[in-house]
Amino acid sequence: MIERQVYRIHKAGAIKDLKLQTETLEQPNPDEVCVEVRAVGLNFADIFAIQGLYSATPKGSFIPGLEFSGVVMAVGEEVTDWKVGDRVMGATKFGGYVSHININHRYIIPLPDSWSFEEGAGFLVQGLTAYYALTELGNLKVGMSVLIHSAAGGVGILANRICKKYGAYTIGTVGQGNKVDFLKQEEAYDAVILRGADFPAKLQQALHGRPLNLIMECIGGSILKQGWNAMAPMGRMVVYGNASFTSHGNKPNYPKLIWKFLRRPKIDPLRLPTENKSLMGFNLIYLYEQTDMMHQLLHSLQALQLKPQHIGHVYTFDQMHQAIHLFQQGKTVGKVVVKVG
Repeated sequence: MIERQVYRIHKAGAIKDLKLQTETLEQPNPDEVCVEVRAVGLNFADIFAIQGLYSATPKGSFIPGLEFSGVVMAVGEEVTDWKVGDRVMGATKFGGYVSHININHRYIIPLPDSWSFEEGAGFLVQGLTAYYALTELGNLKVGMSVLIHSAAGGVGILANRICKKYGAYTIGTVGQGNKVDFLKQEEAYDAVILRGADFPAKLQQALHGRPLNLIMECIGGSILKQGWNAMAPMGRMVVYGNASFTSHGNKPNYPKLIWKFLRRPKIDPLRLPTENKSLMGFNLIYLYEQTDMMHQLLHSLQALQLKPQHIGHVYTFDQMHQAIHLFQQGKTVGKVVVKVG
């Protein structure tokens, strides 16, 4: 047994209730490995889970966190594909905000030699999100026009890189001007839009007469509806998040959330055959339950040989609350990572 540091919340609802504490970790089960965690990646699902707004939030006490990187420090007696000292990155169905973790050996993969632990902690969740949404649901093909919201975020950056491997035309949108400069300097988007009241006009200008074939939608509200209206027949919209429902405070503002919910865009399924458009959504937790599928997707994703994730912000483990607060504000560029140890 070892003593580990964890961030645990005893009941979802308020971020301030997420507390750092010491717990005892048993030896790994026969099919598990124990990983000494070196870095943890933050995701919007973490925030929604902590505040009790995520459908997959565990009941009662839980440890947030979906992805990590580190070094194998012990292996179960049935594990033959890993050894002590291996550098790995992994995905977990919560439980990632820790200094050490026991996890089934199938939920880790090798960390490339040239990648840092921070880069490893920023790849799996957002890489799988982007790849599954684009290729499996979006049917990404050469020459498509793809609209990618939150283009300077972790999913957006990797989505654009995947699209470029397929020869697609990409339009990225952001909510703050400084992110436009970042994308123009660092990422090969064909066009970048600062979202505002003139978004529909800017989108048409960026398309230059091309049909809009695919939308990576994570904003919601009027932006979702405007994108839907602009999408060409046979187009696909893949919804994987809803940033407009993100709270910037300690607790959710329920009156505001209810108001947004009542005013949410409504797409009539009876009109879909006439409009000849598709609306799809998914939850990455589903992939976690489909281990074989997840490995197949990871194999195809890694075959693209993407550059490592852009790490925009790094915090220490005792700065977890500062990292979460920054993440909530929507001011981040690239991935937010917390170093452990």
